[in-house]
Amino acid sequence: MALAKRVFLFLLLNFLVIMMISLILNLFNIKPFLSQYGINYSSLMVFCLIWGMGGALISLSLSRIMAKWAMGVEVIDPNTNDSNLRELLSTVRHLTNDAGIPMPQVGIYRSNEVNAFATGPTQSRSLVAVSSGLLQRMKDDEVKAILAHEISHIANGDMITMTLLQGVVNAFVMFLSRVLAYIFSGMGRSRENSSGGSYMSYVLFVYLFDVVFMILGSILIAAYSRRREYRADAGGAKLAGKNNMIAALGALRVLHEIRDPQTANPAFNSFKISTPTKKGFLYLFATHPPLEERIERLKQS
Repeated sequence: MALAKRVFLFLLLNFLVIMMISLILNLFNIKPFLSQYGINYSSLMVFCLIWGMGGALISLSLSRIMAKWAMGVEVIDPNTNDSNLRELLSTVRHLTNDAGIPMPQVGIYRSNEVNAFATGPTQSRSLVAVSSGLLQRMKDDEVKAILAHEISHIANGDMITMTLLQGVVNAFVMFLSRVLAYIFSGMGRSRENSSGGSYMSYVLFVYLFDVVFMILGSILIAAYSRRREYRADAGGAKLAGKNNMIAALGALRVLHEIRDPQTANPAFNSFKISTPTKKGFLYLFATHPPLEERIERLKQS
């Protein structure tokens, strides 16, 4: 049932993105960039920017809502009578005050996995969520450090920066793949080549270059993602104490084998505070550095 819900939400998000971008293209009267006269680079550039940036920005604007639905996050009522939840809210309030950002929504979701994440389109519309497994298995100072790490993500504007980077990469991938496909397919050599076999060749080259450039773009995005994790660790150490942050990462290292099958898909990596990371070629696509390196960097800072 939970898997079906996640699939439905994924399809719903993509449907909304396609509908919104199609509406924007119609409103701005963006015409096809391919015609019998060749390729219109201005139209292609605008088309790629709208699709690349539009999809990323729509996903960001819906990120808080989708996180609640996908992960089953229950937002804590600020007026709750539960003493444990009030303490959790109090910890987040003190940390956000120290970080100089507005109080985010705070939520819990049911999972044995030891995890926490932050999301939201802006600092004033952000969400910090923790798993029930994290609250059950970590000490209070470690929980505080994990929360400080997530609040640092919000204070650093990481969600917005990652979205803009993803949008720019998407736009460049679309633009370059279509320009190169137009050249390699031979469509620009004569008007007759703009139909039939040349067009099919163009489509195949578009798919090929999309895959190649998206792989290269993913490496760039993953590299920045790892960098922002180091920054969030440093911010967490500043807010909650260096020793507490090191202890929290050490606890994550011990408990990292506890995994929730429902969120094992790489699509949920943005909702993780750490992911299994091994050195080698695949490390280029890792969104999080190894916990050992994160701990060592904090010790040396």
